[in-house]
Amino acid sequence: MTLQELVHKAASCYMDKVAVCFDECNNQLPVYYTYKTVVNAASELSNFLLLHCDFQGIREIGLYCQPGIDLPSWILGILFDITQEDVLFLASPLTFDPSVVEIFLALSSGASLLIVPTSIKLLPSKLASVLFSRHRVTVLQATPTLLRRFGSKLIKSNVLSATTSLRVLALGGEAFPSLTVLRSWRGEGNKTQIFNVYGITEVSSWATIYRIPEKILNSTLKCELPVQLGFPLLGTVVEVRDTNGFTIQEGSGQVFLGCGRNRVCFLNDEVTVPLGTMRATGDFVTVKDGEIFFLGRKDSQIKRHGKRLNIELVQQVAEELQQVESCAVTWYNQEKLILFMVSKDASVKEYIFKELQKYLPSHAIPDELVLIDSLPFTSHGKIDVSELNKIYLNYINLKSENKLSGKEDLWEKLQYLWKSTLNLPEDLLKVPDESLFLNSGGDSLKSIRLLSEIEKLVGTSVPGLLEIILSSSILEIYNHILQTVFPDEDVTFRKSCATKRKLSDINQEEASGTSLHQKAIMTLSCHNEINAFVALSRGSQILSLNTTRFSTKLGHCSSAYPSDSVSQTNIQNVKDLNSPVLIGKSKDPSYVVKLSEEGKPAIGTQKMELHVRWRSDTGKCVDASPLVVIPTFDKSSTTVYIGSHSHRVKAVDFYSGKVKWEQLLGDRIESSACVSKCGNFIVVGCYNGLVYVLKSNSGEKYWMFTTGDAVKSSATMDPTTGLIYIGSHDQHAYALDIYRKKCVWKSKCGGTVFSSPCLNPIPHHLYFATLGGLLLAVNPATGNIIWKHSCGKPLFSSPRCCSQYICIGCVDGNLLCFTHFGEQVWQFCTSGPIFSSPCTSPSEQKIFFGSHDCFIYCCNMKGHLQWKFETTSRVYATPFAFHNCNGSNEMLLAAASTDGKLWILESQSGQLQSVYELPGEVFSSPVVLESMLIIGCRDNYVYCLDLLGGNKK
Repeated sequence: MTLQELVHKAASCYMDKVAVCFDECNNQLPVYYTYKTVVNAASELSNFLLLHCDFQGIREIGLYCQPGIDLPSWILGILFDITQEDVLFLASPLTFDPSVVEIFLALSSGASLLIVPTSIKLLPSKLASVLFSRHRVTVLQATPTLLRRFGSKLIKSNVLSATTSLRVLALGGEAFPSLTVLRSWRGEGNKTQIFNVYGITEVSSWATIYRIPEKILNSTLKCELPVQLGFPLLGTVVEVRDTNGFTIQEGSGQVFLGCGRNRVCFLNDEVTVPLGTMRATGDFVTVKDGEIFFLGRKDSQIKRHGKRLNIELVQQVAEELQQVESCAVTWYNQEKLILFMVSKDASVKEYIFKELQKYLPSHAIPDELVLIDSLPFTSHGKIDVSELNKIYLNYINLKSENKLSGKEDLWEKLQYLWKSTLNLPEDLLKVPDESLFLNSGGDSLKSIRLLSEIEKLVGTSVPGLLEIILSSSILEIYNHILQTVFPDEDVTFRKSCATKRKLSDINQEEASGTSLHQKAIMTLSCHNEINAFVALSRGSQILSLNTTRFSTKLGHCSSAYPSDSVSQTNIQNVKDLNSPVLIGKSKDPSYVVKLSEEGKPAIGTQKMELHVRWRSDTGKCVDASPLVVIPTFDKSSTTVYIGSHSHRVKAVDFYSGKVKWEQLLGDRIESSACVSKCGNFIVVGCYNGLVYVLKSNSGEKYWMFTTGDAVKSSATMDPTTGLIYIGSHDQHAYALDIYRKKCVWKSKCGGTVFSSPCLNPIPHHLYFATLGGLLLAVNPATGNIIWKHSCGKPLFSSPRCCSQYICIGCVDGNLLCFTHFGEQVWQFCTSGPIFSSPCTSPSEQKIFFGSHDCFIYCCNMKGHLQWKFETTSRVYATPFAFHNCNGSNEMLLAAASTDGKLWILESQSGQLQSVYELPGEVFSSPVVLESMLIIGCRDNYVYCLDLLGGNKK
């Protein structure tokens, strides 16, 4: 049977199905036959493309061709049944790969190609007139955003009307509209064929296609699932893989696309690409009964109010509301969920907000609704998120420019800012006067945001306001602002309701600041029972006591641990730096290690893998960082100590993850644990203002000391005296003798102490930092202030000492370096606030830290940038430097970004070794021992991950 006979037989048998053939050898374009929908253009079986189609879309595609044949435009021409009578619109710019498809669709079929000026594209009504009235466009390939810009009324009355010239509409490049929206766009009697096309630039533009059946478009039944992606084109390979990289046939995962066995696609500077290479798309889908449904982009997945949210869901629900012409949603500064709407009725905001509350879960309700005239889009026809962010910035600036009319106006606007910052519903009539920021869902990041909003509102800085926000009621915050904004007027609001802390629920023992046990003699004395141990904590801080022989017992990673020291070993002295202050910049691109748009490493290949060894549920978010204690004579009993928002502190076996003990404290815990000199106790601060001393072997409460406000600061222990140093939100620093159960001294710091103190042996200085912007050097024995420096902005970062210098990060984006005598040596500028605390290399030649500009930085001790690595989110946590346990001398760096990603970098170059994504946000800092990494996560778990692989040098 000849091929032509085969084609005609297929057509006569299947009627509504087609067989399509193409002769590449003869270099002939297809010949279009009028016999039903049959098209035949081949005369040899050796080189043809066979498709079986029906009214429901493509059911099977087989590609039989020699390597190198690539026919995306021609195959779409067949599927869209394009002839020389058609008019195609060049919707995409030449820099966007779908333009190639549009151009060659027209060239390969003899159709006309309509090109319009960019100025016309910017005017939706004029563009619609040009396309569908003047030039009668029949085939439109576009992004959903470009279509939305016409607005639902114009789409229904013109683009998809019963009399429209548009025969084929192919939407791709973004999430396909829901069926509900699609149906609302179609005018009665419309016969336009609508296709969902999907693909990525890296695999020849379109990879799959699906035609929406007419019966589904005309159905009134509600469909919960999105429109499916359809079936592969041109031998394209489509796989869905789970988080472990395994291909799945049912369930949810990420789409991977490949060019198949007969062609390859080269990216950037690639010279060779193995056949069968699969590219990650960053798109999440679900597979059900063999059909693939799009869920959202990887970068559209956020965590809000402790729950995962796909922001495209918010857009989809809002778009289905009748009053919304078109809309877009952004995650502004990774803090606020903003819904931008195009609507003819400016008074619908309140109504829409109530409607969204009906159909969306509470964690998906937008923070703010902003009305705009039209959606901005990029030259590629997609939503321009950066332009939307500018629109919102102008929106909030306009609101703040409205001059305060008086104290009542200030009170109303402060309440509005309070509700919007804490994501409280706008219809909440009044915030109670006694409401405390931290108790209402606030945290350190939100406090900075509220401070910024208030200062924008009043048009000036308000000294000391951040401490007031974190420690006082909204009424006291208001009164504090009044003193700056209206200094000549009497404050008439009552203050009786305002309270700094409520300690009424604390029992007698806790409130007294001393134990009810009258004897001050310990049964477990640091003199009677001294345990030899090594303690590891965030920022590569290593405390080693009585462990002169310990380095031989830790095995292949022993070089990471010094003996009898408080921090990492001083291997080399750093050369003196001369005045004046040096200022470094982070702008030099030659030092930048970046990620590609897909989130994959752009430099080098991954040399290490991370796998979860165990995880332990704490009940709520874990923002504290782990403390790992390794007993000298029984390494197998190594223990992890960590607290969480669930009020619980727990001790977990390092190797197995088995819980040794768990203790419930009086409130939320963000303070990281500290071990006592004898090793018999751990010390941890709590939101209820108490410092708890717990027995390390059982968790039993041994002593509780009361401060005047929340304790987020993590304690530091002096190995020479055994004293415990800690700060409080009551603006004081404390030195505690836990063995005599007493406070040795209390020093006023002039601001809230959020971060952890740092102890330097020579000179013997203790450093504290405040949210008022003060860095203080204190005498550890007396609490007297030796020197202080005002940094001008809040200091959330903890100071870090090395032999000659003290370094600290500031909210203004600067890393500051001082001598131990208070002279500023240099400052290094980043593009975002620094909450991350510095970490030094073992040789103290390099400093590592993160910034809210999404970079991890490495500087030398002169403040010069060595490298910076771009992550996918803000870096709040402190990095941890450690030796690679593969037998080499390679130093690595572990760091975490707030989106849950763990990054393992080579510390010398910043080259990525591995990346692993946890299922929640991360504010905890990693700690690495041997080949295991410990970290807390906001999904309520503490994780232990094995670091596997790494080539020996």
